[in-house]
Amino acid sequence: MAVTKDFEPIPLPDYAELTPQEMQARAEAFLADIRRRHTVREFSPRPVPRALIETCLMAAGTAPNGANHQPWHFSVIGDRAMRARIRAAAEEEEQTFYAGRAGAEWLEALRPLGTDADKGFLEVAPWLICVFGARKSSSADGVMRKNYYVPESVSIAAGFLLVALHRAGLVALTHTPAPMGFLNEICGRPAAEKPYLLVVTGYPAAGAHIPRHATEKKPLSEIATFFE
Repeated sequence: MAVTKDFEPIPLPDYAELTPQEMQARAEAFLADIRRRHTVREFSPRPVPRALIETCLMAAGTAPNGANHQPWHFSVIGDRAMRARIRAAAEEEEQTFYAGRAGAEWLEALRPLGTDADKGFLEVAPWLICVFGARKSSSADGVMRKNYYVPESVSIAAGFLLVALHRAGLVALTHTPAPMGFLNEICGRPAAEKPYLLVVTGYPAAGAHIPRHATEKKPLSEIATFFE
C-alpha cells in the first residue's frame, strides 16, 4: 500500500449534494431508526456470522481521528473459553464495585437500570468486542509514532461501531468494568494500549427487556443551545 508522506490534496471523492427536502427526509429517517437502538442485557446465544462483525468494524475504522493515525484496536472474541475468562474477571471487579467502591450516589443513579454484579451476558452473547486505544502505534509506513486525541478518536470510532451494529440488525451493550486492565492480558494486547470499552453484541433473547428509565431522553431544549 502506498503511503502519503506529505500533504497531497485530492478532489472530494464521493460527496453527493441533496436538496434541502432530501436532507431533512434523510435526517428524520435516521432519527427514527436510531431511536430504535436500545442497550440490551439479555442476549440470545444464536450465532452471528463473523463477516457481519467484520463489516461493522470496517465502518468503525472510517471514523475521524487525530492525524489519521487511527489509534484503535478491536479485539473480537467469539471463543467460549475467553468469554468465560472475561466474565470471571469482570464480575470480580463488579462485585467490589457494587459492594461499596462505587459510592452511594453512583449506586443510586444505577438503581433505575437494574444492574448488578452478574454479567452472564458476557458468556451468552456470541461476540465481545474489546475496544483499545493506543498511545503509540505503527502507521501505514511501519513507523511507530505517537498518537493524538486518542480518547476522542476511540470514542468516535466506538460510536460508529454501535450504529453499524444497530443498522445491521444486532443489539449491543457497552460494558466498562473498572479497572479493565485484565483485558490486555486476556486479549494479548500491549501495556501501551488502554481498554476503553467492551461491546457485547448479538441477537436479543426472546422476551428481552430494557429498563423504562433508558427510554427517558432529554428534549432538544436541554441538550442544545443555538446562537443565530
